[in-house]
Amino acid sequence: MRRLAIRLALLVGGALTVYLLYLTREIHRQSVTDEARRADVIVIMGAAKYRTRPSPVLKARLDHGLHLYQQGLAPRIITTGGAGGDPVFTEGEVSRAYLISRNVPSEAILVEAQADSTVHSAAAVAEIMRRMRMKSCILVSDGYHIFRTKRMLEFRGLTVYGSPRPSEDSTGFQQWRLCARQAVGYLLWTAGVHI
Repeated sequence: MRRLAIRLALLVGGALTVYLLYLTREIHRQSVTDEARRADVIVIMGAAKYRTRPSPVLKARLDHGLHLYQQGLAPRIITTGGAGGDPVFTEGEVSRAYLISRNVPSEAILVEAQADSTVHSAAAVAEIMRRMRMKSCILVSDGYHIFRTKRMLEFRGLTVYGSPRPSEDSTGFQQWRLCARQAVGYLLWTAGVHI
């Protein structure tokens, strides 16, 4: 009986490892695929900020979203992200201010400023879009982050086109490590664990 349990555990562990490797490859494939096309809104996922300034990662996401907006691919932008421990400034509000300083009209920007995780941001964005009768979005984030966030939004009935911010390293070890980490996060999300 013990031998059977060990074999079963090895079989399940092997199957899980193969599935995680498959997911990692799919996440990497999505991370280098730009699907941008006309949509109802551009969703820019939040990242760290320094009080009133976006971090280099957030700035790169914002610049990419701004470029898509200037191309006329969507009439509105949603910025996301909560305070992250800052008692005054949120990622969503800092992003909004940055875009306004780049001549995006304030009325074209919607802000989700409460979420503290990707799961919460996706839920809040879906609710904003539902209330405004928007059905499609261009999702802007780091490449490794697109797959999981896209699935979360699609789960809520939205049409999502991934558009990763430009990155210098899309094939190195660090990128694959981030993709593997997202694979674990995606697997946990599908199992109902919200991280």
